[in-house]
Amino acid sequence: MSPVLLVLGLAAATAALLLLALAVLPAGPSRVPMSRLDPSVAPPASALAGAGATAGAAVERLLVKRGRVAAGTAALDRAGISTSLSDFVLLTGLATLGLAALGVLLGGLLLALLLGLVAPIGARLLIRVRSARRQAAFADQLDDSLQLMASSLRAGHSLLRALDSVSQEAASPTAEEFTRIVNETRVGRDLADALDEVAARMGSDDFTWVAQAIAIHREVGGNLAEVLDTVGHTIRERNAIRRQVKALSAEGKLSAVVLMSLPFGVLGFLSVANPAYLGKFTQSPAGWAMLAAVAVMLTVGGLWLKKTVAIRF
Repeated sequence: MSPVLLVLGLAAATAALLLLALAVLPAGPSRVPMSRLDPSVAPPASALAGAGATAGAAVERLLVKRGRVAAGTAALDRAGISTSLSDFVLLTGLATLGLAALGVLLGGLLLALLLGLVAPIGARLLIRVRSARRQAAFADQLDDSLQLMASSLRAGHSLLRALDSVSQEAASPTAEEFTRIVNETRVGRDLADALDEVAARMGSDDFTWVAQAIAIHREVGGNLAEVLDTVGHTIRERNAIRRQVKALSAEGKLSAVVLMSLPFGVLGFLSVANPAYLGKFTQSPAGWAMLAAVAVMLTVGGLWLKKTVAIRF
């Protein structure tokens, strides 16, 4: 490790600790002032909070300029992340800079580049995984939610009261989405628009049917409880088929994971057991060509396996 980089790293760490001490630690005696006991007086913002607010505002202006606010906010909503878009982007950027600085100190620019990619890629994976889990949980809970709505309608409650009962009795994320529907309709939004937005956010074709059934009932009337029972029965059959397909394709997915992990496992074992053997791949053009061919084949094979085990119906 270069002594210059080590000195720069120590200086940066020292400066960060001093900034934290100046912003957080009290400068005077530890006695609490009387103004803090008055609930009508807002607490003074610290220097660290002010710097964070300024950075968040700058990030928000940048997102607005590039037109990424709507798409980013929708992605966070699908994932159920309550953090604002500007704060999420700011945290991801700080994590990227921190990991890149750590990579520079430990191994140079190449390691800094690799570690710097961890934060944005990890943020995207986090959003994607959480979105998929929320959508799957919403699909599994939809049958019980429709039964609860139908029971509320048979008891003589209105449609909005039936939706409110689901928001109170159902589990997350169904309770959160139905609470959002109820709150939006209370402030004047059309119920059909609120239902369609939830269906789009959750990526649920089944809930699209529910929204269409409710819209038709509001136009022509009829027994909505019976309609919801019919839709619920169809959804139960689809869920049974989906679970059966998931069980039958589990072996193929596990085989795909093993096949994709095997080359990296062999690479890790050889890097420990015989590093000189792997070093020859980076010492000649033929070795680099072989590594490029391996990367291409792994990518093609991974996409092929993913397409094979991803069954849509």
